[in-house]
Amino acid sequence: MSGLKQELSLAQGVGLLSTSLLGTGVFAVPALAAQLAQNDSLWAWPALILLVFPIAIGFAALGRHFPSAGGAAHFVGKAFGPHMARVTGWLFLSVIPVGLPAALHIAAGFWQAAFGWSSENLLLVQLGTLFVIWFLGTRSAGSSANIQTLIALLVVALVVAIWWKGDITLPEIPLPAIRDVSPSNMFDALAVMFWCFVGLEAFAHLATEFRNPERDFPRALLIGMLVAGAVYWGCTVAVLKFHAWGEGREAGASLPGIVVQLFGQKALWVACIIGYLACFASVNIYTQSFARLVWSQAQLKPESKLAKLSAQQVPVAALNLVVGCCMLFTLLIYWLHLPLGALITYANGIFILIYLLCMISGAKILTGRSKWMATLGAVLCCGLLAMVGWKSLYALVVFAALWVLLPRAKTVLRPQ
Repeated sequence: MSGLKQELSLAQGVGLLSTSLLGTGVFAVPALAAQLAQNDSLWAWPALILLVFPIAIGFAALGRHFPSAGGAAHFVGKAFGPHMARVTGWLFLSVIPVGLPAALHIAAGFWQAAFGWSSENLLLVQLGTLFVIWFLGTRSAGSSANIQTLIALLVVALVVAIWWKGDITLPEIPLPAIRDVSPSNMFDALAVMFWCFVGLEAFAHLATEFRNPERDFPRALLIGMLVAGAVYWGCTVAVLKFHAWGEGREAGASLPGIVVQLFGQKALWVACIIGYLACFASVNIYTQSFARLVWSQAQLKPESKLAKLSAQQVPVAALNLVVGCCMLFTLLIYWLHLPLGALITYANGIFILIYLLCMISGAKILTGRSKWMATLGAVLCCGLLAMVGWKSLYALVVFAALWVLLPRAKTVLRPQ
């Protein structure tokens, strides 16, 4: 039985995962996909869900049979031992210096779009966002889940409002015949769109906090993925109908631009606030997941403060460390004006490598259809690494360095 509070319901899990997957992508990626594949992008979303489905099934099965706050590190450890678990855990944590500050930067950009704030004010927004995330993290996973479920409903409501006001009907959707779809356009779009489904590995860290993890975790994962896919598809339809894409246009401004076109300039702030909240939700679930991973890894030294839980049964000490590190790197990126784009691309290679390690682990420790799904997911992850190209070397170098430099763990952590 976990030391963490088991309180998440199926609906809360769906809200957590769907907002994690939507994140910053819901405002930018549909326009990028339309620019790369035009109407063919409407087929790319179903194709992507089919490609990600085996990976999602693999994570669902791993979370169902081996629920743990250690998430990916725990799954890999079950298959390949404690040292590989430790390497995987630190590999995931290596995203903190780049991934979280970058997402905070994107989130703050919505305040600039709505109110024209300066860079100094945007830095305060980022730091304030971290404070709110820290406060939520000191409460419980249920508090975050309730807020993120509300955010998911707001995003869905925004897309529904655009369809309603824009008088979008199913017969008008420019869905090309499958025989007319360009394979090259599809591949170009899929390479960009895959990043919308990075978040499954973070969600795995919350598996043990469900009231009934064996039943509700896999259902929440699969339903949340389908909800996010439907929202992305609906956004792409709107972007195509209102031609909110093309060279020289900021992809992240596509949905806010449609809202202004349909509802007037005063509605811009509504779209920007919802965009900010979607980004907030993504940063929040990653922060809480990182804290649970740090807490889980700290079980090797039970006397450590990081291995303790608060009176509310949450890893506050680990959360303090994660938020503190994120604040430090946010300030460094601001002061040094570091180029975030390239660093994020390198971080994406780490996410794919973590997916690959989990799928290989699933192929070893799962049975039946789940085993074959994990095997297929591993093959797909290899293809994704190849798609990233030479930039995936960054993830492989980090993995190799961790393997060599980290001390060997002598015991396997108990499930947490």
